[in-house]
Amino acid sequence: MIRGEKMNVRVHNIKLPLDANVDEIKYEALKAAGAKECDCKAFKIAKQSVDARKKQVSFVYSIDLELTKKVKTNGTNVVELIIEEEKEIITGNIKLAHRPIVVGSGPCGLFCALTLARKGYMPLLLERGADVDTRTKAVHNFWQNRNFSPDTNVQFGEGGAGTFSDGKLTTRISDPKIMKILSEFVKFGAPEEILYKAKPHIGTDILKNVVKAIRNEIIRLGGEVRFNSKVSDLDISGNKIRSVRLSSGEEIPCNVLVLALGHSARDTYKMLFDKGILMQAKAFSVGARIEHKQQFINEAMYGGFAGHKLLGAADYQLSYRNGDDACYSFCMCPGGVVVAAASEENTVVTNGMSYFARDEENSNAAICVNVTRKDFESEHPLSGVKYQQKLEKRAFNLGGSNYNAPAQSVSDFLNGKRSYKFLSVKPSYAPDVTPVDLCDMFSQRVSKILSDGLRQFERKINSFTKNGAILTGPETRTSAPVRILRNDEFESCSAKGVYPAGEGAGYAGGIMSAAVDGIKVAEKIISIYCVL
Repeated sequence: MIRGEKMNVRVHNIKLPLDANVDEIKYEALKAAGAKECDCKAFKIAKQSVDARKKQVSFVYSIDLELTKKVKTNGTNVVELIIEEEKEIITGNIKLAHRPIVVGSGPCGLFCALTLARKGYMPLLLERGADVDTRTKAVHNFWQNRNFSPDTNVQFGEGGAGTFSDGKLTTRISDPKIMKILSEFVKFGAPEEILYKAKPHIGTDILKNVVKAIRNEIIRLGGEVRFNSKVSDLDISGNKIRSVRLSSGEEIPCNVLVLALGHSARDTYKMLFDKGILMQAKAFSVGARIEHKQQFINEAMYGGFAGHKLLGAADYQLSYRNGDDACYSFCMCPGGVVVAAASEENTVVTNGMSYFARDEENSNAAICVNVTRKDFESEHPLSGVKYQQKLEKRAFNLGGSNYNAPAQSVSDFLNGKRSYKFLSVKPSYAPDVTPVDLCDMFSQRVSKILSDGLRQFERKINSFTKNGAILTGPETRTSAPVRILRNDEFESCSAKGVYPAGEGAGYAGGIMSAAVDGIKVAEKIISIYCVL
């Protein structure tokens, strides 16, 4: 060990009681690294997760230490951190005749536009729906009064579909931009705990303000944001994008167009297909939202620690596979509600939403089954869209043709009986639910795999299918049913200057991966083109 030489290390697997204080955490990290208090220049919690195995609940930490001496690393519990400065993007030399246009203000579009704006590209961000405040009023009007708006709803409007969800920031991708994005969220108003929580979330109540702050920063930097501005047509000639046309009739010249559409812009998918933009049908999943009392989930996961003030609402993640068939929990919302999430008239779609506190009476999660082109019974690029539409229309009719969602107790579903009332768990979906047999909504294959999966989950969480648990459906927007083909340069395979991006283009799944893709597309544009 050589003193006087700075060293940054990350110490993993520091397991401590829930009430351990910062000094205790720091002491254990230094001890594991073979260092003392006098060796430590800086200390930071990099990650905090919950270990609830055998109901002996503890926090497990990863700690970053900046030390004034070298210590031994072992590649597992003590790892040297090599901190590299982010490389400056070299601006391209192709002059843009017009400012870049970004279509869609979900996480992909927002972070794409923000990145472009910071480099002086003054992007134009077009959103078919309303600003988040007007959107919130429209969404609540639908939930309370059944007044549906086709362009401003849970799927469309400022912030994208994730705004009226749980605001979960977990992701399966590994990318150095993840921490950058989390830091950006904090800068714009999110709680600092998202920087180290293993399963960070913001919640709809806070996320709405974060979204507005990002929008205002884009405008401050010279960008423009237009709401209620639906792109209805493109002028593509000579294999290049020339302009976009809005539903208002306005035509806007364009050399660079980012399509950050989100996974529900079905009319835009069709327009792009008709314009010759290459795309293909993509597998996704469908299912229903399962609801339990949150107290039941807390006790099932945490045992005697249930209700501990430092733990909050418990979550779970479940999966079952039989050959090519899969059933799994998705987008779990502890202490949340099931919400009406339709984007087309006379259809029913469900999603899960929670606020930052996660303190509602129920928990919910989508229980999903994978569907592929075999289920679509067509190779047409939009066959997955049509599959979704048929299921959502069937659900609307089954619910009573008034935006009620079809619902069934889990025990009745597994026993092949129609439900007539719900006892211990009150459905949280608004406007309301209609008791039905969900097998009348799903295909035979989906119903069978859903039943098999639920029975497997009962073995993992005792009484998971009992205690009045209910299913409300359908969940159809787990991911995009389409992939808009692009090359290694993020550019459409069929039109120069068009950049399909994010979840709606089939290249992301969730807030974080969509934001990462948006930044990468923006950086590619910056590396090719120079500022106006």
